[in-house]
Amino acid sequence: MSTALAVSGLTVRFELPRRGSRVHAATDVSFDLRRGRVLALVGESGCGKSVLASALLRLLPGNATVTGRALLGELDLLAAPGRVLRGEVRGRRVALVPQSAATALTPVRTARAQLEETVRELVPGADPRGRADELAHRVGLQPGDLDRYPHQLSGGMAQRVVVALALAGDPEVVLADEPTAGLDRPLVDRTLGLLREVADGGRAVLLITHDLGALLRTPAAADDLAVMYAGRLLETGPAREVLAAPAHDYTRDLLGALPSGGLVPVPGAPPSLTDLPDGCAYHRRRPDAGPCDGGDVVHRSGDRATRCRPAGAGPC
Repeated sequence: MSTALAVSGLTVRFELPRRGSRVHAATDVSFDLRRGRVLALVGESGCGKSVLASALLRLLPGNATVTGRALLGELDLLAAPGRVLRGEVRGRRVALVPQSAATALTPVRTARAQLEETVRELVPGADPRGRADELAHRVGLQPGDLDRYPHQLSGGMAQRVVVALALAGDPEVVLADEPTAGLDRPLVDRTLGLLREVADGGRAVLLITHDLGALLRTPAAADDLAVMYAGRLLETGPAREVLAAPAHDYTRDLLGALPSGGLVPVPGAPPSLTDLPDGCAYHRRRPDAGPCDGGDVVHRSGDRATRCRPAGAGPC
């Protein structure tokens, strides 16, 4: 499959009011989003996953500094003028499924009114009502469901509405930021199935989630997996391979914390993103794991990559 979005060296820093204080939200993050595939980005809360989606669409606050490249074809999203992002990219070529459907939908307008408005903005000349009904069917809703207000929708229905909003402009890339947060298990599985269908339709999907259990339950939900900790990608590779045989201690610890892994809590606590070591942040959290190579080298073996230690080597 061809690459829809190529991200390389993406680094995000937030300047804090205190002189010289910075949040190291993302550091040297590189990955490719390929058409027809779902890349799942996993990690504990606060590790920088959601910052990436906002950085790619340039939706971060004014105290953020973003460097690196994010090539959508020949267009670098991180360097493109704001007018290009507003007029040609957001919603049209790259769409965001926000983390919370409850806060993304306007409570005093029906789902149909919001969806038809989005269609009019993104697809000039289209029949807003017809397109809205088509999108409703596509995400598993009945057209009549769109005539409800957000508070009249179940959590799963509201989540499908925001997915329909993201698909309204027929984007090449869909960034889904914790789309299953707060949903019960059947709705989680349905939402993952819907994103799978989106990818199978030829789009590239970035699934940001902390729900490794759902990925284990539904192996088809993700093709590729990237594991993030303290703003860095520690392990990447085909999802089934990484979940079956994790190469990094952090990935193993995350899986071990699941019911299927024995419910063993991840040792220690995530570091403050204002106080990170120069090398391997997870080694500082797990010094008992043994020496590592400093954390700045990415080791590759076929489709697998790990930071801090070679794939297949001993403990970090």
